[in-house]
Amino acid sequence: MKAIAVTPKTANSVRVVEVDKPKLTEIKDGRGVLVEVLRVGACGTDREINAGEYGVAPKGFDFLVLGHENFGRVAQIGENVKELTVGDFVVASVRRPGRSFYDKIGTPDFTTDDKYYERGISRLHGFMSEFYAESADFLVKIPPAIANIAVLLEPLSIIEKGLKQASDIQERLKIWRPKTAAVLGTGSVGLLTTLALRLRGYEVHGFGKDKGKGYLNAELCEAIGATYDSTLELSVTESVKKYGEYDLIFECTGYSPIIFDAMQSLNQNGILILSSVTGGKRKTDKVPSDKINQQFVLGNRIMFGTVNANREHFELGVKDLALSEAMYQGWLSRMLTHKVEGLENYEKVFDILNNAAKYNAIKVYFEVNK
Repeated sequence: MKAIAVTPKTANSVRVVEVDKPKLTEIKDGRGVLVEVLRVGACGTDREINAGEYGVAPKGFDFLVLGHENFGRVAQIGENVKELTVGDFVVASVRRPGRSFYDKIGTPDFTTDDKYYERGISRLHGFMSEFYAESADFLVKIPPAIANIAVLLEPLSIIEKGLKQASDIQERLKIWRPKTAAVLGTGSVGLLTTLALRLRGYEVHGFGKDKGKGYLNAELCEAIGATYDSTLELSVTESVKKYGEYDLIFECTGYSPIIFDAMQSLNQNGILILSSVTGGKRKTDKVPSDKINQQFVLGNRIMFGTVNANREHFELGVKDLALSEAMYQGWLSRMLTHKVEGLENYEKVFDILNNAAKYNAIKVYFEVNK
């Protein structure tokens, strides 16, 4: 069968490869599920792996099948799979257990292992293929009513984790009633974050680099009751004069210097969530470190990072996808701006990834099977 693969750490090596169709016998204890891939999202992670920045092939292979944002249909089940039936829609989580304590209790997203296992990223093949086999333990059932937007569940799961962790951390306050939030970055992750916060009743202020007029991302923010500002016209720190300090800030820009602006824009007892993985060597001068330190100490402020997600966060995401369709019907479909039919057209997908501004792309994805 066809799959899209790279040679890790080799720039621009993406290509079509032929691999064996997976079998249920690859999964132990009769818990195997054969999934026909319907859609696979492509994102900055896939672009960066193809650029040779990171990625690790599975043992015994000199290539890595890409793809972690997935949506498929159950084609076959093992004898000990009771929670799924043939024809069900599913999304697979990405991280798989290693050896640490956290892996053993079902939270591989908190692993302390130096070597970790992520489908399509590190040591496990991904989902840019016609089929994959997986244990039912790592599959989340998707209601047919949200099947058309379910390819967005994996990126949404990371946001769900960040917000769940923020809530858990803020239990230190006994009572935490946040009202205002800033979302830094309005790409696909930023828009999903804006949505998740609006569903929770936050007053949300989105920030992107592009000017708002004629910008679809800005229009989408405003369509669900959030504001949008270009940082070229209003910095995050200056925005405090307009909107007040924020109870929660969620950063998803990929631009590390903006973190220091965010740190100065939090309300007392506020919390800053970092989700960007910045692999460059950028340095920032003239940071008012004494001021920031004083604000964090005297204001009981918090900053933490979040990456990946476990089953709990995927299940929370399913609920938010359904709620979104009830409250803002069709909004998420507008994020799915670029559909590319067939894995053989991978060059088009990566051209869009590499030139997102040119294409006005929010989310590009393969339609592998209909």
